[in-house]
Amino acid sequence: MRELILTMAMSLDGFVSGPEGETEWIFSGDQEAIAWKVENAWNAGLHIMGSRTFQGMASYWPTATGVFAPPMNQIPKAVFSKQGPAILKAAETAKEGLQPGAESWREAYVASGDLAEEIARLKAEDGKPIIAHGGAAFARSLIAHGLVDQYMLMVYPLALGKGLPIFSDLAVPRQLKLISSKVFPKGSMAQIYRPA
Repeated sequence: MRELILTMAMSLDGFVSGPEGETEWIFSGDQEAIAWKVENAWNAGLHIMGSRTFQGMASYWPTATGVFAPPMNQIPKAVFSKQGPAILKAAETAKEGLQPGAESWREAYVASGDLAEEIARLKAEDGKPIIAHGGAAFARSLIAHGLVDQYMLMVYPLALGKGLPIFSDLAVPRQLKLISSKVFPKGSMAQIYRPA
């Protein structure tokens, strides 16, 4: 049995992106924070995401060369989409400049059934943890259904003022227990929580 870890970047005022999905600030930070995020990305046995996030990532990562590209390309994926296998068209990439593991985007498992049932099936498999990357709507669904075993939140010293939250669909307040906290040189903080 493996755990589902929701990993999200978050502003101080609780948003995971701007109102139009702006996320350029997520890749900022000092080298220590970036190294920590890359190390945690390698800890995944499976990367999962919603369809909009998949479309954006599948068109970017296969030819990317930055430090995040190897774990994002080489670790298997699952995309949650009601479109079924048609969503994999987003992963049709250029033939040149493909990085090792880029084919994993075209070979992603497409989960189009009931969210809780699909997650239960993936959790029942052996291996390293499942890391969920979002987007915001997908993260809200995982949280609302109580499917997250661990929250790995990178909180940036930035206030957006408005944007997309991930804890807005709770029927009742949810208690979380802080497991660890790490502050990085430029002020971002890694906060890891479990359901209390």
